[in-house]
Amino acid sequence: MSAQLPCYDLSIIGTVGIPANYGGFETLAEQLTRKLAKKYTIQVFCSGKRYADGQDRPKRCDGADLRYVEWDANGWQSIPYDFVSLWRAARQTRTLLVLGVSGCLLLPIVRLLWPRTRIVTNVDGLEWRRQKWGRLARSVLRISEWAAVRFSHAVIADNQGIREHISLNYGKDSHLIAYGGDQGSEAADDRIEEVLPCDTRFTSHSYYLSICRIEPENNIADILEAFARSPDQSIVMVGNWQNSVYARNLLDHFGQLPNIELKDAIYDQARLRRLRASAKAYIHGHSAGGTNPSLVEAMHCGLAVLAYDIDYNRHTTHNQAIYWSNAQGLVECLQNIKPDSLVEIATQMRKIAHQQYTWLIVTNQYVRVLFLH
Repeated sequence: MSAQLPCYDLSIIGTVGIPANYGGFETLAEQLTRKLAKKYTIQVFCSGKRYADGQDRPKRCDGADLRYVEWDANGWQSIPYDFVSLWRAARQTRTLLVLGVSGCLLLPIVRLLWPRTRIVTNVDGLEWRRQKWGRLARSVLRISEWAAVRFSHAVIADNQGIREHISLNYGKDSHLIAYGGDQGSEAADDRIEEVLPCDTRFTSHSYYLSICRIEPENNIADILEAFARSPDQSIVMVGNWQNSVYARNLLDHFGQLPNIELKDAIYDQARLRRLRASAKAYIHGHSAGGTNPSLVEAMHCGLAVLAYDIDYNRHTTHNQAIYWSNAQGLVECLQNIKPDSLVEIATQMRKIAHQQYTWLIVTNQYVRVLFLH
């Protein structure tokens, strides 16, 4: 080798990249980098498909070096994206944090070639169960999950339900580390009109809020159907409405209803804070995955939660939220819920979030696993 490769304390792979503008893993990578870069040398791998050449591809962010791989970090391309990232990162880092299992079929080779590289994998939320994948993709992801658990030095589960799945199916213990949500809980101003139309249905504390990717396993159709049947209640739903046929069909079907406001994805924290601060309560429809970042962010903002009834969501909210399992169930919740109940649930959500879902707590937990502190 003609030149010595730089040796990093930590390499993070498996995300779209930072600055964060996509989802939970990106926010996790951003928060870890901000809090650890003064003490550790860090590199983060980013998707070249999401960050254009030139000024939109910074070489550093929050004290970390950024590396670009010319594949998409999501969909089927996530597999070669993670393969390339793994191959490049493993030979020049002491600890490798793998977020998601897409590229984990390569881990046996990584362990063989670079035995001193510590591998820590956050297995995410049982990706192979998501409805968007076909049979072949689900099979590959299921095997990748096995490889992640088998060949990582340590496994992180972000929810007790995921931890139980790993223990039951693989006989291996994992570290339970959720997500922080306090980056979205700072006080917001009252300029809600900058985000929503000037309409009495969407004034302060008059609407429900949902922030998510528009995918079938998030039960978007059920949520919108419930509000279509409840014209006296209003919802603002923020998501990627142009990214799939499924999303565009829902937009066409429900987007013209006067009590439903469907907004494109928002990544600006100030605008999101205004939306959360002015909402009546939060609707959470995720049926796959573990601890969802948008849920804990809503909890930090002191929003009552109406969540899809699945064990992951019950674990996250400590069984203190309101739960529904289909459109009719949500309709009944909307019709029967009392204002005093919303206040009580909101208080419980904020208390749980402050005790469990802060980035300081999460970062300290990651440090102990990543660097064996």
